[in-house]
Amino acid sequence: MTDDLNNLVDELNAPLNPNFKCGYVAVVGKPNVGKSAIVNALVGHRVAITSPKAQTTRRRVLGIFSDADKQVLFMDTPGIHQPKRELGKFMMRQVEMALGDADVILFVADVTRPPGDEDRRVIEEIHRSDRSASSQAGKPGSKPILYVLNKIDAVNPAELLENVRQYEELTGKPLAALSGPPDANTLLTTSATRGDNLQTLMALIVDKLPHGPAFYPPEQYTDQNDRIMAAELVREQALRFLSQEVPHSVAVSVDEFKERKRGPFYIGATIYVERDSQKGILIGKGGEMLRKIGMEARKEIERDLDHPVFLELWVKVRDDWRSNPGAIENLMGG
Repeated sequence: MTDDLNNLVDELNAPLNPNFKCGYVAVVGKPNVGKSAIVNALVGHRVAITSPKAQTTRRRVLGIFSDADKQVLFMDTPGIHQPKRELGKFMMRQVEMALGDADVILFVADVTRPPGDEDRRVIEEIHRSDRSASSQAGKPGSKPILYVLNKIDAVNPAELLENVRQYEELTGKPLAALSGPPDANTLLTTSATRGDNLQTLMALIVDKLPHGPAFYPPEQYTDQNDRIMAAELVREQALRFLSQEVPHSVAVSVDEFKERKRGPFYIGATIYVERDSQKGILIGKGGEMLRKIGMEARKEIERDLDHPVFLELWVKVRDDWRSNPGAIENLMGG
């Protein structure tokens, strides 16, 4: 304990690095463009679950990258869309809060497809938020916006050229040159899975961050606790194995989380759905689907915690929870 206190005192008394940079980056885009994958890759840890299904991210998730001269606070956000339920409205409020708090805005698009109305809506929302924040602050809009075209590894060259051309028209930004220093006023192509141009992207982000001290300890890489992360990892496997409407009706709450000095940690979690028919699909014949979800989720939780886990799952029906603001606030906390 004495050594810990001495280390804390040393940290507090350490001189501030005048060149240190720290700031928030709002990562925004339409659903399923790879925002979470980019955040995970840039942070160097999995802080957000991923899946091919839209609306995997439901709330703002903070990923923290720290080194000797910077701390970058990535805010992964739900995909921007027209909400039809209270859950969608909750998700869009998460985006608005991230845009309001951001020092830098990162627009992410899927370059395997040409831009559509959803991409235009994202850009409109970015500029609307910037104008609103600037009006309240009494100054013109000034938040830097970086434009990223992701999934370059999944598109053939002919389609890539045409899609990039259309994004150039949409944003008014040219494609970044293959040589020379990185330019924030261009479109940068990336691959979150392969790592293309992610170092360049990080350099562009850091260049736009304000100077200031770190907000979090250097070893911390997310603001999510173990309970929330465990709930998300269970939901990730439900998204993986379930189809049609069922995954969108799933929410997960960790009811018990017991760390033991000896033996595996105990985690008891409830998977909520909206209808009895969805409960039957999630459990599966003879409980097969629920066992599959639990087995794979346990592996991921053990990898995240670096400790053996005993995971117990239950399934309950909570009628139309996506339209209930109280249920949403309760379930989104994990």
